[in-house]
Parts: sequence; structure tokens; C-alpha cells
Amino acid sequence: MTQRLLTPFSAIGRRGTALAAGIGRWGILAGRAAAAFPQTNIWGRVLVQQLSRIGVDSVPIALFIATFTGIVLSLQASYTFTGAVPLYFVGVLVGKTMMLELGPVLTGLVLSGRVGASIAAELGTMRVTEQVDALETMAYPPAAYLVLPRVLAGVIMFPLVTALAIAMGIAAGWLTALRLLDLSTPEFVSGLTLFFRPFDVTFAFIKATSFGLAVTLIGCYFGLYTRGGAAGVGRNTTRAVVASCMVILALDAFWAVVLL
Repeated sequence: MTQRLLTPFSAIGRRGTALAAGIGRWGILAGRAAAAFPQTNIWGRVLVQQLSRIGVDSVPIALFIATFTGIVLSLQASYTFTGAVPLYFVGVLVGKTMMLELGPVLTGLVLSGRVGASIAAELGTMRVTEQVDALETMAYPPAAYLVLPRVLAGVIMFPLVTALAIAMGIAAGWLTALRLLDLSTPEFVSGLTLFFRPFDVTFAFIKATSFGLAVTLIGCYFGLYTRGGAAGVGRNTTRAVVASCMVILALDAFWAVVLL
């Protein structure tokens, strides 16, 4: 009877221990990647390739999401403000929301699925097929050759992709207001600049940079610690995406509390 009562607590303890061990391994991996920064002869060769795969190849999906986000924001703002506040506040809502929240967060969530899953699957496949072990025997440290270029590419490209997404979302909102809401360009621009602060852009870039760091590090962690063959690759790829989304939302709340 006592053993049955203690079973839930033992399960919680095992999961807590596994979580703490995972966080510890993730921290060790991040430390090794940071320590490998001076080895430019290793990670420098593949950095440009990762910049293209993580950043340039992600632009179409990010712009697609941002376009329809801007359209919906403009239409919903018009519906909400009708008869209550001047219609030029559509520009306020579209600009502020895209810069402070939806631009960075939606882009981060989309890229966590595309970039995080890709990294985890690629490195997981390399791990289970012993390609990572082969790299180590050839004196190519995994942290320098596999982890660091992906992390640097994420930190560099996530803010750039986010900036394009914000610009596209605002442009889509402007065109929607112009064509469907009978709002003139000067009115939309007046609302857009009414409460604009330069820190809004800085805030978006800070969030996007932290998202890029988190998504790439989490993808690398789950990829390199894959076990169990093809099934393990699929399992850890899913875990990488879920963990990345959770961390992005947690960082979103953290930066809002700290900086706003």
C-alpha cells in the first residue's frame, strides 16, 4: 500500500532528475561551443552555408506568415475601433503589435519548427550513423564544427529575418487599410508614428537574438544526444521543436518583464 502511494512521487522525482541532468548537459554543450569560438579555421568554413540554410531559406515562410498577420491585424483593428476611436489607430495597433510581439514571436515559433527540427534531425542522423564519432577521430570537435556555426548563424539571421517579417507585416497592414478600410496613407502613417519609440526596434531585435540562440542550441542538444536509431531521431526532433516553442514563450515573457 505504501509503495503504491509513493509511486507518483518517485515518478516525479525521476522526471525532475532527468530534467536537471538534461539542463546540465545543455549547459555543458553551450560552454563547449563558447570555448570553441577561437577555432575559426574549423567553424568558419561552414558558417556561410549555415547562414544560408538558417536565414535565407527561412525568409519565404517568415514573409508569408507576416503578410497574413498584418492583414488580419488591420481588419481586426478596424472592427474593434469602429465608432470608438479614430480609424488611424489601426496604424498604431499594426505597428506596435508587429514590432513588440507578433513579429518576433511568430517568426521565432515558425523558425523553431523549420530550423530547430532540421538541426535536430540532421545531427541526430549523424549521431546514430556514427558520423559524429568519425569527426572526432579526425580531430574535428563537434562543438566547433557542428554546434558553433549553427548557433552563430541563428544569432545573426534570426534578427534579420524578423526585421523583414515586421516590415512585411506593416506593409500588408497598410495596403489592407488603404484598399479595404478607406484609410489614407497619411492617416495610417500618422497612427504608425504616433506612439513609435526607437526602443521598439531594439526590443524586437533583443527578443529575436535570444530566440535564435535558444532554438539552435536546443536543436543541437537534442540532435547530438539522440539514441535509438531512426525512432530516436524522430522522437528527439519532436522534442526539440516542443522545447524550442516553450523556451520562446518563456523568453517572450521574461524580456517583457525585464525591459518593458
